[in-house]
Amino acid sequence: MSSVPSVPARVHVLLARRAPLGVVIRRGPSKHFCTLLWDRRHDTFTLGQWLKGRIYERRSDLSPDGKYFIYFAMSGQVSPEAGGAWTAISRAPCLKAIGLWGKGSTRHGGGLFLDDGSYWIHDGPGHKPLRVPRQLVRAPERPGAGEAVDECAGVYYPRLRRDGWKPAHLGDELADPLATTFEKPIGGGWILRKLVYAAPPPGCGAGHRQEGHQLVQVETDCVGDFPLWEWADVDGERLVWSEGGRLLAGRMKPDGLDEARELFDFNNMRFERIEAPY
Repeated sequence: MSSVPSVPARVHVLLARRAPLGVVIRRGPSKHFCTLLWDRRHDTFTLGQWLKGRIYERRSDLSPDGKYFIYFAMSGQVSPEAGGAWTAISRAPCLKAIGLWGKGSTRHGGGLFLDDGSYWIHDGPGHKPLRVPRQLVRAPERPGAGEAVDECAGVYYPRLRRDGWKPAHLGDELADPLATTFEKPIGGGWILRKLVYAAPPPGCGAGHRQEGHQLVQVETDCVGDFPLWEWADVDGERLVWSEGGRLLAGRMKPDGLDEARELFDFNNMRFERIEAPY
């Protein structure tokens, strides 16, 4: 595997529910973001576009067929109409908006796809419609009744639940009081546990790590911590995760994680201006 730089890229991934596709949101330096399409059948990656600004990964979503990408972003390099922050829908993996709603602040924003043809916008009344996609329908109701509604949690928690993550009911001696904990079975007698922090946990640089991950052996209840994992999920029969600016995959065996391999190293990417092909 390639070496990890002193300040590695940060990597978050959205997996399409009904297609072997994903969108990688890559950050680094702090105000440089790009998106890539991940073909999960062949583990190939296609660069979309770059943004000088901020993409809020946990307020973003990918349509079930992997065709459309909804995201919330902030940048000074946008029309005054959008007010410097906006929710957009694009054709994955690009960022060029086919749907655009100005926000003007970073409170709320973003959204979710209900299915291939409909979407919901977080804090819809606070958005100014600038461009409405004709091929998609906007849903008035927020999905995930009873979920948290504020900031990133208003999008991220319903997305996790929808994608098979269940809240973990841990005793006081096991639960992290600073995190909301979700679990998903991996197979092989293991569970993947995700700890979502509203703010970076103690010991982390501000804005650096907002998730923790653990592997739990069902039979023994043995817990392994993986503090360097920035994102992790289950892709079919394999475990996929990001660490040190790289995306990796492995399989769970009864005695632990096996066959780990690097899929892609995002560290050496540099900003470039790319026109969307639409």
